[in-house]
Amino acid sequence: MTSAGKFGRLRLQAFGAVVLICVQAGLGMFVNLFVTIPKHHPGSNPSEFFSGSARSVLWAIGHGAIALTIHVVLGLLLALMVIGVVASAISIGRRAVLIWSVLGALGTIGAGFTGAGFLDFNEAVSSYFMTLLALASLLCFAVVVYLPRESTPPVSSTQPSVPPTQPH
Repeated sequence: MTSAGKFGRLRLQAFGAVVLICVQAGLGMFVNLFVTIPKHHPGSNPSEFFSGSARSVLWAIGHGAIALTIHVVLGLLLALMVIGVVASAISIGRRAVLIWSVLGALGTIGAGFTGAGFLDFNEAVSSYFMTLLALASLLCFAVVVYLPRESTPPVSSTQPSVPPTQPH
């Protein structure tokens, strides 16, 4: 595939991440406002974060309200999607594209971990940080969408910005 084709595919992937993050933010607001997560469920208040969070996520998928289940499943799919964005950015080999893609992926995956923390401990601060990380990743992927196809060298002050005119 050509460099332009790879970059076009990456832009579509990044735009898909932007759209899915927006959907996730809307679902997350709905869950936060209208779904009650019980204080005691498998995985709640764990002594060890990762195993407790895994149990909380499995509980949410299998026994949570439908909005919570959709939010969790889409979040897991989004994590896979942003890893794919980073893989595409690596194949392009442009530093700016890779940096913004990695930052977006880290924000998205970080939002997922804080979401798992919200399931575990049901504290508003987790929801707040999940939102901040999601918005940061949204911004990063929007930058990827709007980066120019090819990096162009800046015009130096010694080079004229307008070609000289030829005498007639």
